[in-house]
Amino acid sequence: MNYYIQQALPAFFGLRYITMAKVIIRNVAYDYKTLKPAFFELFDAVAGGMVKRGSRVLIKPNLLAPASPDKAIVTHPLIIRAAAEYVLDKGALPVISDSPATGSFEKILMESGIKSALEGLKVEFSAFRKSVSVEIGKPFGKIEIAEDAMNAELFINLPKLKTHSQMLLTLGVKNLFGCIVGMKKPEWHLRAGTDREMFARLLVRIYQAVKPSVTIIDGILAMEGQGPGRSGEPREIGIIAGSQDAASLDIALCRMLGINPEELLTNKIVIEDGIADKEFEIEGVVPEIRDFKFPEMSSGMFGPKRFHKFIRTHLTQRPVCSDKKCKLCGECWKYCPAGAISHSKKRIDFNYDKCIRCYCCIEVCPHGALRTDQTMPGKIIRKCLKM
Repeated sequence: MNYYIQQALPAFFGLRYITMAKVIIRNVAYDYKTLKPAFFELFDAVAGGMVKRGSRVLIKPNLLAPASPDKAIVTHPLIIRAAAEYVLDKGALPVISDSPATGSFEKILMESGIKSALEGLKVEFSAFRKSVSVEIGKPFGKIEIAEDAMNAELFINLPKLKTHSQMLLTLGVKNLFGCIVGMKKPEWHLRAGTDREMFARLLVRIYQAVKPSVTIIDGILAMEGQGPGRSGEPREIGIIAGSQDAASLDIALCRMLGINPEELLTNKIVIEDGIADKEFEIEGVVPEIRDFKFPEMSSGMFGPKRFHKFIRTHLTQRPVCSDKKCKLCGECWKYCPAGAISHSKKRIDFNYDKCIRCYCCIEVCPHGALRTDQTMPGKIIRKCLKM
């Protein structure tokens, strides 16, 4: 039966029609002769018929910062090419868009190899620049989201499978934070502060507002360790995974990586709020990965509230800098939403009273000079609390 008829008939009779989400996983490498047909087959299986002739299709990869494909920081150029060719094959126009955390949109396209990979294809490149006000509900109210993302005829979400020092992982839902334009990103980090669950709820609300048509995650060369920037470590996983439901896709990949899906706070929220179900159909061979290196995580606060300021300054995990690697380029202190980073001619310094532990500085550092670290008193106290 036609999909649209399936949806319409129950509504006509006053019934609620429930369909189970479908997640498809394919084992593949960055060999375009095999990657392209695998990508086309996956897209057809997940969302065949969605791309309409003559339409403009927005393709949003992860373009965090200028980096070569072997660093696993951005969505691989061949994944983006496959998506663009699929859209062109259906008679539509692909538009590659994002709002990078650091570096110009054009520079990222050049250094990542995306521009050269798409050479000769009728593709538009358009950074997110204008925003529209969108009501996303309490406690956030109206927020500014990229106009092109909200008005897209069809939205293809192309995340990179990466770790994230603040949120644990960057997957389908988290990738849509790129629809917040420019310096509005650190503003939201500042508003959420050390409350990771609040920030995760914001990410879920953005996901609900943008409603990507299909999400296909590049997990061929993933990132583990202290991602999502240069402090992370590339890790070959060898899969692409797709679904119309990015939340279910995220849950499936957490299981693949050997963790309880609700450890990723966006998953916890979509399950609690009934946005996604724990149960869905999976097609394909799912690798069992039990040695994936996740970032070191610690809660922003613990203990009695009256001690929180002292705890935040002296006991919680925090960003630190390697003076040997630091080039004093200024990306960290320009981007820091809390204004917690100062600098001299020789080094940078953190004001840990101000620092909100969003780890934006680690994310945008182009030299891999920043990482998270737990203070020694903090390690001792946490160990004692667990005894």
